[in-house]
Amino acid sequence: MPSIRAAGRSPSSTVPALQKTDTPQLAAGSFHYATDYHRFSKYLTSGLRSESSCGTICDIKGSLVMNDITCPLCNSPTQHYCEDKFREYLQCMTCGLVFVPPKYLLSAQDEKIQYDFHENDPSDVGYRKFLSRMSIPMTEFLKAGDHGLDFGSGPGPTLSLMFEELGYKMEIYDPLYATDESVLENQYDFITATEVVEHFHNPIKSLNKMWNCLKPDGYLGIMTKLVIDQTAFTNWHYKNDPTHVCFFSTKTFNWLTNHWQAEIVFRENDVIILQKMKPGSQI
Repeated sequence: MPSIRAAGRSPSSTVPALQKTDTPQLAAGSFHYATDYHRFSKYLTSGLRSESSCGTICDIKGSLVMNDITCPLCNSPTQHYCEDKFREYLQCMTCGLVFVPPKYLLSAQDEKIQYDFHENDPSDVGYRKFLSRMSIPMTEFLKAGDHGLDFGSGPGPTLSLMFEELGYKMEIYDPLYATDESVLENQYDFITATEVVEHFHNPIKSLNKMWNCLKPDGYLGIMTKLVIDQTAFTNWHYKNDPTHVCFFSTKTFNWLTNHWQAEIVFRENDVIILQKMKPGSQI
């Protein structure tokens, strides 16, 4: 397989442009924040809302106060990042991951209620265009006949169908909708996770599960919006989805690259592709 480095793409030359804080042009089947979030808010706020909540704008005061909750990705110390009227957000002082404390994590049942609001239709042209932001850059690294896994395929698997239409063999896995864990016993030439990692309650466990399913020289493609800074975060639509519980940045993915001894390329504002190196390979 072609390497990311051989293709002339390095982390330093492919850092994504700064994200905008306004609502992006998403497919018709995507989450509708103005309606779904408020329709679902009773599940989020029941027994969870803090008495110190500060209203609709995220409060960033006290951001240097240490917290006794360690990072769910790298297990390092964390600090208060900000707080809105629904949740508090912490940030890891090592890898930069922003995440919510465990008390804000929803049950699988309540998460499924949220996901069932989605209308991810494989025949939706707009939804396919949205997912092509992953399929197009990923295929640049693949060869004919490669075998892939779409991890977190959701209630309407579509990306897997798009790869199959291009001639690749595909499997799907989702902890709620495609629960056959036997697919996780195999290894794949490539794995995709689009709009998935921000839902992970235990990100290091789930990310390692995907990484262990990847063949040496294989590729892991992740699509997720990236944290820029506290100012952008305060009005960021992406944090308002109650199932979004951890938020990555370029710093977080660079930590993950070092942790896995991988190579990385950033595409668009929210597409990251990591290559798993063969044992003994020099990066």
